Amino acid sequence: MILTGLGLGAVLGAVMQRGRFCVTSMIRDIWLNGAWRNLTALFIVIAVHAVGIAALTAGGVIAPEDSTFAPAAVIIGGFMFGLGIILAGGCASGTWYRSGEGLVGSWIALIMYGLSAAAMKYGILADFDAWMKSWDTGLTTIPALLNVSPWVFVIAFGAFTILMVRHFLAKDAGQAKARLDQPWYKKPLHMYTAGALIGLLGVIAWPLSAATGRNYGLGITTPTADVVTYPVTADAQHLNWGTMLVIGLLIGSFIAAKASGEFRVRVPDATTTKRSVAGGLLMGVGASLAGGCTVGNGMVETSMFSIKGWVALGMIALGIGVGAKLWIKPAKTATTGEGYSTHESIGTHAPVSAEDKVLDGTHNFSVATGLVSVATKPKAADKLTPLGDHRYHLDAMGMVCPFPTVEAKDAIATLDDGDEMVIDFDCTQGTEAIPQWAADAGHSVTEFNQKEAAGWSITVKKNGLNA
Repeated sequence: MILTGLGLGAVLGAVMQRGRFCVTSMIRDIWLNGAWRNLTALFIVIAVHAVGIAALTAGGVIAPEDSTFAPAAVIIGGFMFGLGIILAGGCASGTWYRSGEGLVGSWIALIMYGLSAAAMKYGILADFDAWMKSWDTGLTTIPALLNVSPWVFVIAFGAFTILMVRHFLAKDAGQAKARLDQPWYKKPLHMYTAGALIGLLGVIAWPLSAATGRNYGLGITTPTADVVTYPVTADAQHLNWGTMLVIGLLIGSFIAAKASGEFRVRVPDATTTKRSVAGGLLMGVGASLAGGCTVGNGMVETSMFSIKGWVALGMIALGIGVGAKLWIKPAKTATTGEGYSTHESIGTHAPVSAEDKVLDGTHNFSVATGLVSVATKPKAADKLTPLGDHRYHLDAMGMVCPFPTVEAKDAIATLDDGDEMVIDFDCTQGTEAIPQWAADAGHSVTEFNQKEAAGWSITVKKNGLNA
């Protein structure tokens, strides 16, 4: 029966990979860009999951056990996990499916995540974990606290989610967002579609998992700890439905990435490697303390309106925000000031100096004076290679998300309206993030194609949509 976990995990991995489903980026976008569009996909997961769990519980199919709220562990653990996933470049499930895409940095983070979680649950840090959780309020769910039916929250949250979806779909309908020209089977899933499917898979997971004696739905942290513990101990309790789930997630994401031409082994640089190690360690300790990751707490516990789940998600969001501000600097805006650009200075529209004005216009030269102020370009221009004819190249190959977009935002600020920037990148999530950024910022995309396995090139024309 535990093989059903492998099958469901494979489907889950494929959906997450094709939907570029990453809770880290959803929350990070709020802190860096004030964008709530992608977080709505998480709300869809929670809403679908909430309806399914409430219905299965009411029908007697499953009997979920309510988690209690241990404030110190949940608050500190959630915050640590949020910091960790910024460093690691992805949340728990995101790290699993990105490993399936061939990102060695994710492999490293995943190993550290599993080892630190195992140490907290079964090893040398187990006593510390228990001590942190010893202050337990006994509080379970918000409906129980308010003495109301959980359906009140299920319906209210579902209605809220529908409004959010309608708002952003209507907004996107009038937006010119570039997409790759590729066969249907290679096209990514819309993130909202992926969210609905993940929510549905989460509902199906409950009875399948319960049939094996594991009374829970989707979960990543404990299964990841079990994956690294079982080969060492050969203890059968660590080979269970959850273990099969995460192994299936890796297999499914690999198959999806390979079939769509998005798999390639990518070795990180030294800085990314160090961040992956530190991030993975923080993830394992943090998720163990908080009693779940962005799946266990952020999708499952929240859908049961658990106090622990919502507090943990809030602290994860805070950790992501602090981490983003510390380690992912927002793009700097170019300061134009007074003066003229390089293109203007060599073109036919150069500013006229005081000396020029007194000449009779028969000359074909301009006289440089101290009255002319030349605006200097910010340092981001050093990242660009001139290609000629107002075109520039930005090499973002090897950069993990969101850095291709961050670098693109920084670099394009140094260009003039109408200039084109050719961006080469190999971050899968960038195939959605970069075109979305361009559309939101008013830039047009003149070319967008896949050059190789997990390698793309996109040409962005500055303010092309506003011309």
